[in-house]
Amino acid sequence: MHLSLSMLLFLLCSRADAGEIIGGTECKPHSRPYMAYLVILTSQNHQKNCGGFLIRRNFVLTAAHCSGRSMTVILGAHNISKKEDTWQKLKVVKQFPHPKYGSILFHHDIMLLKLKKKANLTLAVGTLPLPSQFDFVPPGRMCRVAGWGKTGVMEPGSDTLQEVKMRLMDPEACKHFSTFDHTLQLCVGNPRKTRSAFKGDSGGPLLCAGVAQGIVSYGHPDAKPPGVFTRISHYRPWINKILKEN
Repeated sequence: MHLSLSMLLFLLCSRADAGEIIGGTECKPHSRPYMAYLVILTSQNHQKNCGGFLIRRNFVLTAAHCSGRSMTVILGAHNISKKEDTWQKLKVVKQFPHPKYGSILFHHDIMLLKLKKKANLTLAVGTLPLPSQFDFVPPGRMCRVAGWGKTGVMEPGSDTLQEVKMRLMDPEACKHFSTFDHTLQLCVGNPRKTRSAFKGDSGGPLLCAGVAQGIVSYGHPDAKPPGVFTRISHYRPWINKILKEN
């Protein structure tokens, strides 16, 4: 099977036979109120999906490779196959991919989405704090990833939000990814475990002690950990600038 670059990019979900984010479990409904489900129309008029997370009432953070011609964000979702009373569907009016995205393969895979109107904060919809620029999270830390991505390499995406625990690894564990850069990225997932993020989880947050430290970016086509996440702390000055100007 020939894997295109975009397919390689969509590598962030983990599940065992139970059918979760590979090796993960279903989240307690609405226990992750910042999670955003992105419905994206590509330039070829195909639909694709990504994860993202609410950082301001009118801004969602996601991966730059999730960009498209138009986009709708669903907040307050647990099961994305049936509309719930908690849902807030909001149009994206502007996409802000990082200006250097695409200059080096897989680098600067981060994007801000401005929503048409501010989300109402409810029990099912809330914002997630970001790290400061100098919060350089070290290897060894245990973190969590959540998403609606594929629960296995050959499995479909999950209807319900799944999450998985993953360990931050030393940069050496990602040296087989030729463009891995420890200052810009996080190496996530123990290679001896089957837990990982996968296609469809792209853009979702890596949570360490309640703070979003990473964004699902890319990994192996067979979902074998570790995977590479965008290191959010490095991009705080850029994020702050976009938020201030918009």
